[in-house]
Amino acid sequence: MQGASRDSLAAAQRRLEERLHQADGTRAGALATDLAAVVRLLDREISLRRILTDPAAAGDRKADLVRSLLAGKVSDDAVDVVADAAASPWSRPRDIADALERLSVLCSVIEADRDGYLDDLEDALFRFSRVVGGDPQLRGVLADPTVPAERKSELIGLLLAGKVATATLRLVEQAVAQPRGRTLEVALDEYAELAAAYRRQLIALVRAAQPLTDPQRQRLAARLRQIYGRDVQLNVVVDAGVMGGISVQVGDEVVDGTIIARLDEAKRRLAS
Repeated sequence: MQGASRDSLAAAQRRLEERLHQADGTRAGALATDLAAVVRLLDREISLRRILTDPAAAGDRKADLVRSLLAGKVSDDAVDVVADAAASPWSRPRDIADALERLSVLCSVIEADRDGYLDDLEDALFRFSRVVGGDPQLRGVLADPTVPAERKSELIGLLLAGKVATATLRLVEQAVAQPRGRTLEVALDEYAELAAAYRRQLIALVRAAQPLTDPQRQRLAARLRQIYGRDVQLNVVVDAGVMGGISVQVGDEVVDGTIIARLDEAKRRLAS
């Protein structure tokens, strides 16, 4: 993706991670399933993609259209994510579907992380991709457009059910049922790369008295990158009890710059 689409995807991914920063694996997995269903809809309905990415249409009107179409059909989480995406600018109509697919995969990755098997997910996707590549008969069946998606899913279930975790099975079935112009191996490799990128990325839990502006986010992210030597995803929680300043937690390390923390430190000094 380039230009506006790249920026919209980055913003959508940040909002998704903030939405799920305290969610359990079940909620993340449910959102993954719903977003994959929306991607199928957008892949079928070219005119809908064009409407939702029309640069001449107001973002809030496009978001309202999404809500009217999807309300009651997918979860509230999914409606909000898709509505936010529709309100954002996209360079090409296809880009919104590509972005939602990426967010769907990310939800499965987050599910695996919450449930403690993210490393296994990445490894399983890689291994199954190589199994398919080395078995022409299996590869032919899974790639055959005349074989119904349901039959392919049944085959994947027979091969993997009980051997891999829920998110892993979902991603393999998604890659088989929704190749979106790619070979199965390429789709699985892309999914594994996204899992690897998420695993390498540090997550900073930021508590602030009010939402951070984009320049504030950028400065904080740049400073944390200097400290830790790699990108740090900011998950911001607005907490009125902070009373100004921010508190940043990366792993087990806490950098507390809130007013309350400074007052407490001043009290300790006075007491001593």
